Amino acid sequence: MKVLLFANTDWYHYNFNLPLARVLQRQGVQVLLISPPGRFAARLVEAGFRWIALPMNRLSLNPWEEFKLLRFIIDLYRRERPDLVHHFTIKCVVYGSIAARAVGIDRRVNAVTGLGHVFTGDSLRNQFLRPLVRRLLQLALTGRLCRLIVQNPDDFSAFADEQLLPAEKIRLIRGLGVNIERFSPRLLGAETPETTPPGPSRYPPLKVLVATRLLWEKGLREYVQAARLLKNSGHDVEFLLAGDPDPGNPASIQTEQLMAWRNEGIINFLGYVDDMPGLFSRVDVAVLPSYREGLPQCMLEAAACGLPLIATDVPGCREIVEDGINGLLIPPRNSAALAEAIAHLDRNRAQCRVLGDASRRKVLQDFDEKTILRMTLNVYREILHS
Repeated sequence: MKVLLFANTDWYHYNFNLPLARVLQRQGVQVLLISPPGRFAARLVEAGFRWIALPMNRLSLNPWEEFKLLRFIIDLYRRERPDLVHHFTIKCVVYGSIAARAVGIDRRVNAVTGLGHVFTGDSLRNQFLRPLVRRLLQLALTGRLCRLIVQNPDDFSAFADEQLLPAEKIRLIRGLGVNIERFSPRLLGAETPETTPPGPSRYPPLKVLVATRLLWEKGLREYVQAARLLKNSGHDVEFLLAGDPDPGNPASIQTEQLMAWRNEGIINFLGYVDDMPGLFSRVDVAVLPSYREGLPQCMLEAAACGLPLIATDVPGCREIVEDGINGLLIPPRNSAALAEAIAHLDRNRAQCRVLGDASRRKVLQDFDEKTILRMTLNVYREILHS
């Protein structure tokens, strides 16, 4: 049997799809990964997988270029003849499903994290594209042996309410799961006091981290504003930012802006970090002030490492953060609320440990990678045996 996994970046395959690919390979399945080329392609090949590069520009609106891309995918699908295709993110879902239908591949799994910025953004470009994308999604998602995987109940309702496909064809699988052996709590030292004493702090600066794709919709403007507020009020907090810009996304933050923040002394910009467990072991709080998520992998991994979480009360984030239990939820687009949440944990260091312990327990209970992979394979079996 052959399974084809189609993502919009080789980075996505490397960071999110390798566990699934490895499980399939161990079961004797031929796995083919396809994506646009990038610096992670060599790592996919080194991991023992076939990978094929696509001539795909994620920002393109050129009809001729898009037609050539679709033609390329159709030819690839016809040549490879996979038994099942699994598409990730909206553009891959649309193009991959059209190609699959064109060559008679009926067994299709489509995974999305929300309807995308075309449906959530208010720009003229998005308003123009919305009816076209809705029609293409209806075409892509229909079929007796086609299933859609979403990561939170809000997205489940959104796709059903938009009448893009029947609700019985949607499967809710909360996130991609976490390797709980690789992402585990650091060794903790002596007990911290209940509160920081008045006067100059005798304790190390609180280290907070945002680790995500560097997009404006991740709330990075609010993160920087919160950093300014706290530094101006005398809080000794270190603000870390890990990740890369995403040139293929129209919401990507420019490198010049990141360098300006770093030069201002507000943010310690780390860039892409390979050793995320090591980074989580060196920080105190994980933050994600996003406007909307599917289910943020960065927060799952931070929770698995026993960190307290601060996130916005939006779809996806509230699936992993329970306010007052394992973290703090704040309103979106509110830098003052974010600053106050960080200041609260700075003043109450012992609560960080309580929240962090609860984070680890939540991951063990609900987000173990083995459980999530088993649910995904059950979707495969459902359509393979129909």
